[in-house]
Amino acid sequence: MIEVTIDSIRVSLMSQHRVVILKDSESDRYLPIWIGACEADAITIELQGVEVARPFTHDLLKSSINQLGGKIKSVIINDLHNEVFYAQIILDVSGRRMEIDSRPSDALALAVRAKVPIYVNETVMDKAAITPEEDISAGAGDDKLKSSPFKDLIDGLNLDDLGEEN
Repeated sequence: MIEVTIDSIRVSLMSQHRVVILKDSESDRYLPIWIGACEADAITIELQGVEVARPFTHDLLKSSINQLGGKIKSVIINDLHNEVFYAQIILDVSGRRMEIDSRPSDALALAVRAKVPIYVNETVMDKAAITPEEDISAGAGDDKLKSSPFKDLIDGLNLDDLGEEN
């Protein structure tokens, strides 16, 4: 497993869809994942420390897990199949490990609230991660990009400012 952090949440230049950018903690690899606008807002609100009048769904889930005696340990982006990412929320309930299936966006929104590590399966990173140093326009790796489901995403992102504060 590769530990990642949430680098940023972007709005695609090609549409109004949101992309969460996860950064490999030990390298310059980035994993872009398309997410919904509501989930992007839920993650952003928590990351920016914005106070809300009433709990969001992810706040309710965190409180419910805690009230029932569980503890959120981590989240894992564990699979990529047919261009769809899959995730798991890892819980400790009375000393027993539980793995709950989740959409990555919901798992990430919960992770930032619980302040727990985020991991990505190495196979998923190998399939879908990008490295800013890759010169996409110079033709290096064009064959790989032509077959990649993420070519449109990569073409629509500005990678020059990755790692900078928003």
